[in-house]
Amino acid sequence: MSGKTEEEILARVRLNAVACMRTGWLLRLIEFYGGAAEVLARNAGELSADGGFSPGTAAKFVSELAGTDPHKELEAARKAGVRVLTALDEDFPELLSKIYDPPLALYVRGDLTTGRAPVGIVGTRKPTDYGVRSAARLARELAASGLTVVSGLARGVDTVAHEAAVKAGGRTWAVLGSGLNEIYPRENKKLAEKIVEGGGALVSEFPMAVGPLAAHFPRRNRIISGLSYATVVIEGDFKSGSLITARAALEQG
Repeated sequence: MSGKTEEEILARVRLNAVACMRTGWLLRLIEFYGGAAEVLARNAGELSADGGFSPGTAAKFVSELAGTDPHKELEAARKAGVRVLTALDEDFPELLSKIYDPPLALYVRGDLTTGRAPVGIVGTRKPTDYGVRSAARLARELAASGLTVVSGLARGVDTVAHEAAVKAGGRTWAVLGSGLNEIYPRENKKLAEKIVEGGGALVSEFPMAVGPLAAHFPRRNRIISGLSYATVVIEGDFKSGSLITARAALEQG
């Protein structure tokens, strides 16, 4: 496996920008070829044969790669005060690096040092009064105890958990389903700033200018649980993102 070189980091940032390929597939290709830079050196035919996906998917992958510019992406991150980490960096979160499909690139604004155990709190966007009280109390008590509250900045339970942690003077991490230049939902922009000001962090695996899409949120959920030692679900429908997060947490142990 290639070590941490500028070429390898740029290659991972570039691969991460391709939307048509799942992270798990990309990681397998990186392992197979011995590095992300080696993946970029292959043509569509080789990628299809070695990666086990259709020629059409391989051709689309190569086509999307042609439109990526990792130098431009890293400059956009720098201007926004965002660091871009890969698994090759020493400060890439250790817990997250051990999940089945860790992100190829992790965009971080703020402080992502682990400190005391991070705990994920997730739930419905339309909580009951009981759900709101429960989320607020749990987040407040965790934050006051020095633990980090991890959630997704979504409306409902996520917002309640972040706000309670901030008000308690504690630290919280918000994992977004969009790029860090596209805070979603927009009404949480001020909350996002308070999270960073309070010593927490905004986190995303998506390139800086990528907007929120429905497919992003299930992917985002595995990072919430992947960063956390424990995950708490406070109200959620059977098909909700909260239970996707719970399943990810179970799979991650």
